[in-house]
Amino acid sequence: MGMFVPAIKGQGTDEQQKKWLPLAYKLQIIGCYAQTELGHGSNVQGLETTATFDPKTDEFIIHSPTLTSSKWWPGGLGKVSTHALVYARLITEGKDHGVHGFIVQLRSLDDHSTLPGITVGDIGAKFGNGAYNTMDNGLLRFDHVRIPRSQMLMRVSQVTREGKFIVSDVPRQLLYGTMVSVRQSIVSDASRALSRAVCIAVRYSAVRRQFGSQDGSPEMQVIDYKTQQSRLFPLLASAYAFRFVGEWLKWLYADVTQRLQANDFSTMAEAHACTAGLKSLTTSATADGIEECRKLCGGHGYLCSSGLPELFAVYVPACTYEGDNVVLLLQVARFLMKTVSQLGSGKQPVGTTAYMGRAQHLMQYKCDVRGAEDWLKPSVILEAFEARAFRLAVNCGQNISKAPGAEEGFSELSADLVETAVAHCQLIVVSKFIEKVQQDIPGLGIKEQLQILCNIYALSLLHKHVGDFLATGCITPRQGSLANDQLRSLYSQMRPNAVALVDAFNYTDQYLGSVLGCYDGNVYPKLEEEAWKDPLNDSVVPDGYHEYIQPVLKQKFRASRL
Repeated sequence: MGMFVPAIKGQGTDEQQKKWLPLAYKLQIIGCYAQTELGHGSNVQGLETTATFDPKTDEFIIHSPTLTSSKWWPGGLGKVSTHALVYARLITEGKDHGVHGFIVQLRSLDDHSTLPGITVGDIGAKFGNGAYNTMDNGLLRFDHVRIPRSQMLMRVSQVTREGKFIVSDVPRQLLYGTMVSVRQSIVSDASRALSRAVCIAVRYSAVRRQFGSQDGSPEMQVIDYKTQQSRLFPLLASAYAFRFVGEWLKWLYADVTQRLQANDFSTMAEAHACTAGLKSLTTSATADGIEECRKLCGGHGYLCSSGLPELFAVYVPACTYEGDNVVLLLQVARFLMKTVSQLGSGKQPVGTTAYMGRAQHLMQYKCDVRGAEDWLKPSVILEAFEARAFRLAVNCGQNISKAPGAEEGFSELSADLVETAVAHCQLIVVSKFIEKVQQDIPGLGIKEQLQILCNIYALSLLHKHVGDFLATGCITPRQGSLANDQLRSLYSQMRPNAVALVDAFNYTDQYLGSVLGCYDGNVYPKLEEEAWKDPLNDSVVPDGYHEYIQPVLKQKFRASRL
């Protein structure tokens, strides 16, 4: 349902959808998305699997010519799927027409045995205890497997009975529609995963007490230490920020889908750049954030019963699947460089790059901050982030133009381009958070708390990337210092409502799966209870005592045979 069905809906003809979608919806077939290969992940254009058309039989011959052309990683492939949407190089009349999608049956619908020419299995154990090992990731090889010509997805391009390759008016970018769909859902998943980790860490930080007692009074709550707040509260703000940008991304995808149905492909490129960039930004921040929450819970955070190690192991693959995060940022950078290069042509940037249309203003911009409280103004924050993102993009564009060739310049400046893409994506998240706060929000005090969260998110990013803001001349060192002063003040304002803000996620104890993050805060009895559940505690004298421990204690050593 996550990729097989959306791919058929996006790339299949009406006739193909009518045939395959009912079977998939009713689970009369189980499909997977077989794109990634052993030797090629993010480089889709480098896939090696071939689909050669045979006009004599009106069939495609699907073949894996090399070891590295083995499909590797598709979820649901190893033991479950009966069919796969296989991406392969289309070859007709001796010519390679690039990568296209083909529906291939892998297993019998009667006894689930593999069909002739198919080699399929599981790729083996992965990182973590249970974690992502519950996903049936598989490997797949084809040995001249024949399928009917009708099983090539033909909305974007077709192959005739005679073997002629025909390209339709539909842009090839539509092939990425499935990835756009999946990536927008990944952003929402990032908010959920980060908010789970933050909920555990905030609740435990409120229960845990350490140091600070000189007169026999209770020790200080860990959450009251500024060092804890400066690490924890930006993560709480990020969880909310990712939720709101995820909601906006769902709207964007729905809008793009509606346009596509009307054959309007004008927003497809921006949607691809947005989902790619935000997928990268949010998953990296979430994976790092979960690990930071584990550290914020001290030694107890390392216990499996804390829920954090398993959450991390389950989540961290998101930084790689559906596009490696660095590669995705480079795709965003290409989109930004193209946008910058067109500024002088009269073509006005739209959507998330609309700010680039104010090029002259942003290049001359000087931050209007005289006191720390000025950093609470949404317009001040937004313009600072816009100026930083735009100036980084312009600098990269200018430096690329000085290179002997555009591709050579892009390669040489790839590290700078990644930072530029990050700046653009952070601007999107900040702007959507600000838009959310400016809406009419019912409930006493809720708007004020969201405003605090929004400001913490933005100013913590400014603090983290202050070098960018200073190097591009967006702010002065004095203004950067004032932003830090305001950030410390915001932490103090958030502190009284920190627990309430994670309670608002409304996660049950069962869903959190953590003895540290239980709603009742009864941490220590639950820790002990979990400890006694360990099978090692089923016996007082451990297995192996008589063979190994007792001889040492009794000093009964045997002489070495050497």
